[in-house]
Amino acid sequence: MKICAVICEYNPFHNGHLYQLGEIRKRSGCEKLLCIMSGNFTQRGEAAVFDKYTRARHAVMGGADAVIELPAAFAVSPAELFAQGAVHILASIPDVTTLAFGCESGTKEQFLAAARASLREDRAFKTALKERMKDGTSYPKARTETLLALHTDIDEALFTSPNNLLGSEYCRAILAEGSDIEPLPILRVGGGYADTEIRKNFSSATALRAVLGESGMRVRRALKANLPDMVYPDAVKYRPTAYETAALCAVLSASEEQLSACPDCSEGLENRIRTMARLHPETEDMLEKVISKRYTRSRVKRILLQNFLGVRLKAVKNFLASPLYVRTLAVRREGGEELLAALARGSFPLVARKSDFYSLKRSAADCFALDMRANDLYGALTHTHLGEFETLFID
Repeated sequence: MKICAVICEYNPFHNGHLYQLGEIRKRSGCEKLLCIMSGNFTQRGEAAVFDKYTRARHAVMGGADAVIELPAAFAVSPAELFAQGAVHILASIPDVTTLAFGCESGTKEQFLAAARASLREDRAFKTALKERMKDGTSYPKARTETLLALHTDIDEALFTSPNNLLGSEYCRAILAEGSDIEPLPILRVGGGYADTEIRKNFSSATALRAVLGESGMRVRRALKANLPDMVYPDAVKYRPTAYETAALCAVLSASEEQLSACPDCSEGLENRIRTMARLHPETEDMLEKVISKRYTRSRVKRILLQNFLGVRLKAVKNFLASPLYVRTLAVRREGGEELLAALARGSFPLVARKSDFYSLKRSAADCFALDMRANDLYGALTHTHLGEFETLFID
């Protein structure tokens, strides 16, 4: 069986995603399309607008054959660890031959060339990187600038456009994993990754999240025009959670040592976050006081989320070096048994029911326990009970 994989969040699933899945199926020639999707919390440091089962259902109804969960440890980590975690799991499934991803530009060959260059971080690279960071430039930006300065043949857009940057990280992770998975870049349509404009029918997830929860016919028309039919009814029922308040309380309850152990925290940033959280007990005010040229808003928000969930860098690195699991969230009923059998043939155990959890090795069990904690916390925030061992079968 030839499986094409997609790493995604679908927060929420919109017309651009629907288009992308159709293009992937046509261009990859795959027999099955597999999504590995973030659970209830996302890489931008936020609670997802819908729970993982709802978003997985949207994905299958929108064209995927199955959705498996990207463990929370990776889903809320910086781009490099996010990509490595997803590829670590996909590479364990022998039938996954292709990884498709949205991009602003670039070919497969260009992405792979950029990824190979980024893996060669020799002494000259590290010296130049350190020099660039002296003026307060953030690590990701300094790393990109150093890479482009040392490899003038690389297209700058592959490391500066948001989706291209993730695509480069995916390719980098594939090479580092020693996997034979082939990258398949798919050009995006409509609004860009951070575009906040509501468009006619291809608005970005960022723009759509901004209007979720608002009332009025204008908002309803915008959502109706930009969301597939199976997503719209859930969108109009959306209500925000108290996540930001809960995360701020968690920061005030945490020690400096706990904060400093988060994947995105370094250089004493934990002290600044704790101080500003005490002085400015409103999340947006606190963020404005912490973010800087070196520390971006997304990075600080991820630290808050990592602390809230108890994600620690040492544990994430251990998970990347260990056998993990393939956790199913939703499967298309037609052909589902065949696909589940293919997933079960991988080197990581398939977790589709509660009894499967007890066969996990220690690191995998610890990683899954973090998923369960994230699930329970999201359930508390949304006043719902989310079964951790449920797999949806979608007609």
